[in-house]
Amino acid sequence: MKFTQKDIDKISKALTVKGKLMGNNVRFSIENQEDGRKLSLEIYSDIQIGKKRGALISVYTQNTHLQLHFCTGYVVSDMLGEVTFVGDYEGRLSGLTIEKEAGCSLYANVDSSLLSGDFTKLGPEVMLSGIALSLTEGILPKIDK
Repeated sequence: MKFTQKDIDKISKALTVKGKLMGNNVRFSIENQEDGRKLSLEIYSDIQIGKKRGALISVYTQNTHLQLHFCTGYVVSDMLGEVTFVGDYEGRLSGLTIEKEAGCSLYANVDSSLLSGDFTKLGPEVMLSGIALSLTEGILPKIDK
């Protein structure tokens, strides 16, 4: 996936902050003064990652640095004020959700079959990842069941 200006504009709108071109990436600085949270989101559209090229999503917070290598797509939810970036590999998903209130969540190596299953049959510790990543189901390759 290569991020275009149109993609950056959609992400900007959902997160209610403008992206700033910083050399080979676009950086979004998000702050929630009320809750004392800050984060920076960096989108590298097409960079060298090992022997291949791909999209890299980096998130920096006061206590954490998260990366999603080979991002294959994203879903914007203006209603929720968040963007979920996803990478899929052999039926496993990793997703990074960024909120306009400067929150972020990471779901790694999630079995794709959870997205279209019955969430009520999952334990609460597994249910959240299935629900959160189910937003991305429309942009993923069809899953064999």
